This record gives sequence, C-alpha cells and structure tokens, in this order.
Amino acid sequence: MRERGDLHCFHEPFIHYYYVHLGVKKLSHFDADTNQSTEFDDIVNNLKQHALSEPVFFKDMSYYVVPKIFESEDLVNLIKHVFMIRDPRKSILSYYKLDTDIICDEIGLEAQWRHLEWIRNATGTTPVVLEAETIQQDPQKTMSILWEKLNLPFVERAFEWQNNETPEDWQQVAGWHETASSSTAIEPTQLENESDIQMRFDKVAKDAPQLKQYLEHHWPYYQRLKNLAL
Repeated sequence: MRERGDLHCFHEPFIHYYYVHLGVKKLSHFDADTNQSTEFDDIVNNLKQHALSEPVFFKDMSYYVVPKIFESEDLVNLIKHVFMIRDPRKSILSYYKLDTDIICDEIGLEAQWRHLEWIRNATGTTPVVLEAETIQQDPQKTMSILWEKLNLPFVERAFEWQNNETPEDWQQVAGWHETASSSTAIEPTQLENESDIQMRFDKVAKDAPQLKQYLEHHWPYYQRLKNLAL
C-alpha cells in the first residue's frame, strides 16, 4: 500500500494507545515515539486531519482499539475496513519467537471478530476479509481484487520495493519487521500440509502450554473470519 504512491500511510498509530496509554504490558522490540500522542482521540484526530488533504491508509491491530472504538460511531463509516487473518498456529509461533511474554489478547482474532461484528451491525455490510496465505500465494491477483473493492486503481510497481528504504515509522518496531525490511517483494509460498503446521505448533507448545490455551480460545473466531474471506 505504501509503494502505490497515492496514499499517506501510517504504521500502527494506535500501538501507543494500547501499550503506553493503557499500559497493557511492555512490548518487546518497541521503542515508543515520545513525539507520538498516546490518547485515543488525539490519534484519531491526527488521522482525520491528514485525510482532509489526501487519502490515508493505516495498518493496525483490532485489539489495540477494541472496545474503545465502539464509542466512536463516526469511524465506522469514515474508514474502509479490511481485515487480514492468518492461521493462528503460524501467527502464534511467529509472535512467540519475538516475544515470549505474549498474552492471549495479542493473538488478536477475538478482537477482529468483535470489530467486524460492530461494523456489520452498524452498516449492514460485511467488510473485506483477506487471508495472509492467499496474498502470499498470488499477491497481484489478491491485491487487485482488494483494490477494486476499495475503488483504487491497479498499480503494478507496488509489488516491488527498495530494501534500503525502510519506512521511517517502522523504526520504533524494527525488530518485528527484519524480514520485510530486507525483502523487495512478497515472495509466493507453498501451502503447508495441515499435519506439518500442527506438528510445528505442538512442538513449541509442549514447553509453552499457554500457547495451546491461546489457540483454543481464538480458533473459533478464526474459523468465523475464515468463512468470510475472499
């Protein structure tokens, strides 16, 4: 979305609200920007201000803003929401590798479902749900469909980027994006065998049983979201 060149992009602006203002926990590999407001309304107003002059795209986590966002009824129509999901067995392992203090809320799928239901109940429409695995298998086709739904033109150059131009607002969470920062495109991947995914998860969860509890909690929400995915 950054490489399109026609959107002003923000990277997780509400991370400061969740981890600094609410003080939920200390996040590994996160150096809070002291110039960034931590108040929910201030962050919203900053995004609105930028949107007055140019289209804004921001990527964030539903668990940063749920349930607080439910108090801001105007946002349900001001934002074109897109939800991206990933098999939680894979996402939990990726997260745990970087932060062994991961908590259940950070798996994120329950908050995504509650967020989506709020949008659906308020607007009568279901927002777009994308699977990360689908994007990886065919980035151009998947993103073309998404852009069409968002009334954005196709931009072929957006599928490659320069790895020496890491976005400035990634610096505060650089440890989470080393792979993306050193890449030049989304690399297509092969579908993993179900048994292999489960085996990898079980191997790690054997020494970290809380991960199995997190998976059991979020799995039903994942299935509901998956059923809505493109």
